Amino acid sequence: MADSSKATRPCGRPYSRPIVAAQRVATKLHTFVYRVTGGRLGRRMVGAPVLLLTTTGRKTGKQRTSPLLYLEDGENLVIVASNGGAPRHPTWWLNLQADPEASLEIGNRKLRVRAEEASPEEKEWLWTRLVAMYGPYESYRHRTDRDIPVVILRPAEEKA
Repeated sequence: MADSSKATRPCGRPYSRPIVAAQRVATKLHTFVYRVTGGRLGRRMVGAPVLLLTTTGRKTGKQRTSPLLYLEDGENLVIVASNGGAPRHPTWWLNLQADPEASLEIGNRKLRVRAEEASPEEKEWLWTRLVAMYGPYESYRHRTDRDIPVVILRPAEEKA
């Protein structure tokens, strides 16, 4: 008899607990250094620009910050929910799905944004540019069976 749970389990490279713990420490350290230096340190990684995205936890309601590579597209910023090709979406994307309002920091500049998933047409057009910026996105896409979301961060309207 075949294992039916295996058929429904997402495909991708799951990360071990020690790797996940190390990633959490690295994320906190990167965020700390980025903020303390106003982005002078930590604003670029592997040749690509980095922003700090702060979302509201969908379960806890706490503010969560993630350093992420981004691409400028006019007044919008584009990020990728690749999670390194892991079988599950990154937590920040799950948080944005629950509450698309977020804030970000680029250097000392702070901005309120509203997130939305790129349409298939937008994603196709943006994907080439994203891979040109950071080549491993393409290998992440092949590593997992989930559709990797491309997320557009649009400046939010200021509330009066």
